[in-house]
Amino acid sequence: MRNLTELPPLSLYIHIPWCVRKCPYCDFNSHEQKDTLPENDYVDALLNDLAEEMPRVWGRTISSVFIGGGTPSLFSANALNTLFSGIRALTALPPVAEITMEANPGTFEQEKFHDFRKLGINRLSIGVQSFNDQHLKTLGRIHAADEAMRAVDIAKTAGFDDINIDLMFGLPDQTLEQAQHDVQTAIDLQPTHISYYELTLEPNTLFAKHPPVLPVDDDRWTMHNNGITLLEQHGYARYEISAYAQPGKRCKHNNNYWLFGDYLGIGAGAHSKISFANDAQIVRRWKHKHPTRYLSGAHATPLDVIGGESSISDADTAIEFMMNALRLNEGFPIPLFEQHTGVSLSRWQGAIDKATEQGLLEQVELRLKPTTKGFNFLNDLLELFMPDNELSVRYPVFPLKPE
Repeated sequence: MRNLTELPPLSLYIHIPWCVRKCPYCDFNSHEQKDTLPENDYVDALLNDLAEEMPRVWGRTISSVFIGGGTPSLFSANALNTLFSGIRALTALPPVAEITMEANPGTFEQEKFHDFRKLGINRLSIGVQSFNDQHLKTLGRIHAADEAMRAVDIAKTAGFDDINIDLMFGLPDQTLEQAQHDVQTAIDLQPTHISYYELTLEPNTLFAKHPPVLPVDDDRWTMHNNGITLLEQHGYARYEISAYAQPGKRCKHNNNYWLFGDYLGIGAGAHSKISFANDAQIVRRWKHKHPTRYLSGAHATPLDVIGGESSISDADTAIEFMMNALRLNEGFPIPLFEQHTGVSLSRWQGAIDKATEQGLLEQVELRLKPTTKGFNFLNDLLELFMPDNELSVRYPVFPLKPE
């Protein structure tokens, strides 16, 4: 029986689904910009969506905001100003909250990003993926390597002190030397955070339909290990499967996901996870994915943006919690499990004992954390917490984005 005596931190996720061109590896809810962006209509829809969600979280403070996509930086500063004015009117958003926006190098303009910074957006996540022009072309990116480097300079000049660079390895025809060069180039730009993850061929993508030839397993493993070594040598500590940060620069928003915090999701295809102390439920909600469908529903009376809703069962609590928390190399404080789930961890003591016996999990004082083996074979560790020990979905190693 779930017993939620306190509620976890609450974040806000905003999805802006348009991009200049759909990349062949991308399985996120993104749509190519065909005509003029419906900025005003979409901002109105987002604020209507948020107003409809607010009764579920009255009195709770928004600890962080993440604007994902698509390519949110396609929107104008004026549109985002209207959006944030509305958000601040509807929510308790502290002035010091971390506010992250995703951006692609091909969308950077000095004045525009200076205006974004003035709006209170204080962290950028730049989708670089590679500093090799041939690899960028293969990945369907609209920018070149020199534009990626220029984007980081523009962001710093605009006043962004917290910058993440997304970087992939295991690209088609990529050599060990090229992968190492990408990591070193990212380090030389001195962002505060680097996400370094393997290209995976996701279902329902162009790459899945027409698979490119990727480096062999041994080479991908070497790229992975060489990248980790180089990043850590330059002060980027690995704190999550694919996240590396300078001291004090971890992503607070993603950390809330990983520790089973709550989040409101607004926008086409956005997901929410909300805990309710009054009836001891944890509910997931998601919005209609296609922007046209979402826009029509957001302007309907009553609002019709909900694509679906489900509650997390007591039996599924452990896997729902563990598939995120065990992505962190420090694991989680044991008391936090019951605080954020309302269920005692003792129910899964058998799974914990088995994982410990197999060398996948260890307890360090009051923390449970994956061992090096458990970190490298996370799916094997997660299987132990699944009902009936059957993991029907293989979870990605890319930092989770609720879309």
